[in-house]
Amino acid sequence: MTILLADPVVHAVRVRDNGDPLVPLPFAPEVRVRAGLADRLTDARRALPAGIALRVIEGHRSLADQQAIIDDYTRELRHLHPEADEPELTRLYSRFVAPVAVAPHVAGAAVDLTLVDGSGADLWMGTPVDATPEQSAGACWFDAEVDWTARRNRTILAEAMTGAGLVNYPTEWWHWSYGDRYWALLTNADHALYGPVDA
Repeated sequence: MTILLADPVVHAVRVRDNGDPLVPLPFAPEVRVRAGLADRLTDARRALPAGIALRVIEGHRSLADQQAIIDDYTRELRHLHPEADEPELTRLYSRFVAPVAVAPHVAGAAVDLTLVDGSGADLWMGTPVDATPEQSAGACWFDAEVDWTARRNRTILAEAMTGAGLVNYPTEWWHWSYGDRYWALLTNADHALYGPVDA
């Protein structure tokens, strides 16, 4: 069973922030993440097959930006699920965007990314980055049924990222994190390394 970021077990994970600063990624300087995550992304990039690279789309996100995404998606969900109460809406939106209190992007502990070929063109991953469960008919889930090309590319991505110590949020093939509460839960770490941080 998939644990969503809204689950109380994620909120229960302790945070002991190790103080790693936000730094620009060496290969994507417009993206800022915690230094420990930057090191691991550099390792993941090196582990990719020849002719394939990472395109990192987003790293650290402000609290205001996180809340704006939640608000926009929740409005959409209210329209699609008029019978849903607030706990159910929170569960539904957390398939696509984390509650602010546990948001890996707000901690500088997550990236949204994809694979590109040698010319910088995106490889086919089954859906665009940031396709919601509704837009993608569920194909945004990492383990969803997708065509052979997308499955091969998702496997290449997963091998590089997990080999570097990152974890995937299973409802978003493009979302990978290190040091946040979700990472701590999945890796059985004693605590998360990163809490919310200002840019």
